[in-house]
Amino acid sequence: MRIDPLQFLTDELDSLKQQGLYRPLRVLESEQSAHATFDHKSVVNLSSNNYLGLTTHPRLREAALDAVRIYGAGSGSVRTIAGTMELHMELERRLATFKKVEAVVVFQSGFTANAGTVSAILGKEDVVISDELNHASIIDGCRLSRAAIKVFPHKDVDAARRILHELPAGQRKLLITDGVFSMDGDLGPLPGLCEVAEEFGAIMMVDDAHASGVFGAQGRGTVDHFKCHGRVDIQVGTLSKAVGVLGGYVAGTRDFIEFLHHRARPFLFSTSHPPAVAAACIAALDVLEQEPQWMEQLWDNTRFFKAGLHAMGFNTGLSDSPITPVIVGDAPLAAQMSDKLFQCGVFAQSIGFPTVARGKARLRTIVTATHSRDDLQYALDMFGKVGKELAVIT
Repeated sequence: MRIDPLQFLTDELDSLKQQGLYRPLRVLESEQSAHATFDHKSVVNLSSNNYLGLTTHPRLREAALDAVRIYGAGSGSVRTIAGTMELHMELERRLATFKKVEAVVVFQSGFTANAGTVSAILGKEDVVISDELNHASIIDGCRLSRAAIKVFPHKDVDAARRILHELPAGQRKLLITDGVFSMDGDLGPLPGLCEVAEEFGAIMMVDDAHASGVFGAQGRGTVDHFKCHGRVDIQVGTLSKAVGVLGGYVAGTRDFIEFLHHRARPFLFSTSHPPAVAAACIAALDVLEQEPQWMEQLWDNTRFFKAGLHAMGFNTGLSDSPITPVIVGDAPLAAQMSDKLFQCGVFAQSIGFPTVARGKARLRTIVTATHSRDDLQYALDMFGKVGKELAVIT
C-alpha cells in the first residue's frame, strides 16, 4: 500500500481545526453588495472590500459590457508581446493623472504589484526597512528580492530612523509602509517616514491599497491625505477594492515605470487584463471624480457603525478607517462569534493567526457606502446580542 506523501497536509489541517483556525470558504451567490447571499443565506455583508459599492455601479457594468462587445473576452497575451491594448494605456494615463505622477503601470493584482515591484528594484546587496504589520505581499516581495530585511515596530518612526542611521551611507535602502493597515484599519505615519527617508536618502514606498478611493481628495490615497506629493517615490494602489474591479497599479516616475516594464516578473509573464476589466476601471475613475457622494456616504456610515460598537464596549483597536476590527483575542471564540452572527444574518469573517498575531483574533468588519442605516443598525443589534451571549461584552 502506497504511503500518501501529502498526509502531512491533512495533519496540518487537523491542527488548524483543533486550534479554531480552520475556516471554510463562504460562497457568494449574488452580487457583491451590502446585503448579499452567501451559502444560501441572505446577510448584511460586512466582509467585503467593496468600499464604495462600485462592483455593481451602472457605469462600470455598461463599460465592461461595451468592451466585451468591441474587443472580446480576453487580451490573449502578455503586455510585452501582443497583450498591450489601448484600453490598458488609457487606464494607465488616467491613473497617472489621478495620482499626480508621471506614469503608472497596472498589474494583475495588488499582491503582484507589491511583490513584483520590490523584487524588481532590489537585490541581495540592498536593504528593506519595513513596518512589522506590512501586508504579506510586501513581505514576499522583500524575500524574493534577496535584500536584507530590517523590521521596525508598528508605526515607530524613531525606530525606523535608528535602523537607517546604522546602515552604510552608500547602501541602497527602501523604506516601506502600508498607507492603511488592512487588519487594524489604522494609518501609517507617512509624513514622519517621508522625513526619515529624505534624511537618509532612502527610497520611500507606500502600499495604498486600502486608501485608494477612501482617503484623500476624490480617493487619491494617503499621499494626498497627508499632503506628501513629491515625497513618496513609489505608490502602490489597488483596482480590486474601492475601485470595485480587479488588479493593482504602481505609480511613480516615467523611468521607474519603464524599468518595471523590463524587470517586473508579474508584468513580463502574466497575460494582461481582459478588456472588460480595464474599461470598468476607467469608468470607476470617472465615478470617483464625478460622484463624491459615495465617499461621503462611506464615511457617514463608518462613523455611525464605529460609534455603535464603541457604545456597546467592543474593542475596535486604533482604526482610523472603514476597516473596523472587533478584537476578541481567542481564535476559537472569534470563529464562534462569526458563525453565530452569520446564523443571525450578519457576515463578519473571523481572522486569526497567521494573518494576525496569536491572541489578537478578531472579526474584521468593513462598512461600505451602500449599506443602509437599517442594515448597520441591524448588524449592531446582532453584535450586541451575540457579544453578550459569548461574554465578549457585558
